[in-house]
Amino acid sequence: MSERILIVDDDPWILRMVSAILEKKGYAIVTATDGEEGLLRADQCRPDLIISDVMMPKMDGWQMVKTLRSRSELALIPVIFLTALSGEEDRIKGFRMGADDYLPKPFRFEELDSRVANAILKGKAARQAAYAVAGTQTGPTGTPPPMPPGTTKKAAPPKPAGIHGQLEQLGLSSLLVILEMERKSGVLRVEKVGATGRIFAKDGRVLSARLDGESVPPEAKKGAHAVYHMLTWTSGRFDFSALEVDMEDEVQASTTNLLMEGARLIDEANRF
Repeated sequence: MSERILIVDDDPWILRMVSAILEKKGYAIVTATDGEEGLLRADQCRPDLIISDVMMPKMDGWQMVKTLRSRSELALIPVIFLTALSGEEDRIKGFRMGADDYLPKPFRFEELDSRVANAILKGKAARQAAYAVAGTQTGPTGTPPPMPPGTTKKAAPPKPAGIHGQLEQLGLSSLLVILEMERKSGVLRVEKVGATGRIFAKDGRVLSARLDGESVPPEAKKGAHAVYHMLTWTSGRFDFSALEVDMEDEVQASTTNLLMEGARLIDEANRF
């Protein structure tokens, strides 16, 4: 089955052009003209990728992506911003808000093609990581692949204790959503050059966090602010170890609230 791409833009010409380019590549295309309609279409068709403008009526691209990333059933859909905003600050804001790539207008057709292919591969990697955390080989519907004729059901292999990978492939916001979806308990270790963080979760809820490193400000050493600081990281590595966690809830916030407040603080900091 062809990968499904949702294109969100209030410019009819852009919608027609990008749709035509990608349809020729064999993708199934769905369109929307603003962020509100984009969220509705995403919920209806669960696309493999979203390509969105930023400046749109009703709901802009920033808010649409923030909302996507706060909803567990939509959080892992990769997003490419296709926009006339080409400043470095806009690019940084796009990545911090949860976009996977940023392509300024005007663009070359071959560049759009390669960015789309890379983003879809990244989305598949994120879903595979989600299945690994869940300890299952099932797909999005939860249905295991059919058994060949004449075979008998064997005992299921032991569930993996955890996962590891690169933040470039799977960001911290997506990781936290996966842990919440699968109600996992354990320690998520996140590190980059000069800093190491640990996030403690029980039944998918973040209870505590610690962040160490010479460049880490004092207010970001523990609790929710440690999580907010780590959410700004776009590179590094992570590993998750499943184990029992029994500690005080010092964060006092749901994953959705953590992600929304983290995005707000990042956005606020970028204005100054």
